[in-house]
Amino acid sequence: MTAENPTGPLGGHLDDDDYPAYTMGRAAEMLGTTPGFLRAIGEARLITPLRSEGGHRRYSRYQLRIAARARELVDQGTPVEAACRIVILEDQLEEAQRINAEYRRAAAEQAENGSD
Repeated sequence: MTAENPTGPLGGHLDDDDYPAYTMGRAAEMLGTTPGFLRAIGEARLITPLRSEGGHRRYSRYQLRIAARARELVDQGTPVEAACRIVILEDQLEEAQRINAEYRRAAAEQAENGSD
């Protein structure tokens, strides 16, 4: 097995943050929470786990990071629905800031190339 041609049950997914590798039980264990918490944040539409062929929920590392942030807020006393909304807004803000930075870089490059 080589890095260029991975084999095995996960194929080339070991570095894929979006690959749904974790069962609900394992995800809950990793987060130190319950499957009920994962169901609750799913119902609040914070994360949408993929389903296995048998219908079981599967979570990615990216989804687990989002769930961990929601759990932090809930542990601080924030209701689950509010925690999910906060995490969604934080994620939207981060994305908007990333896009804004890209636009600024592009504008700076354009101004620099235009002044030659």
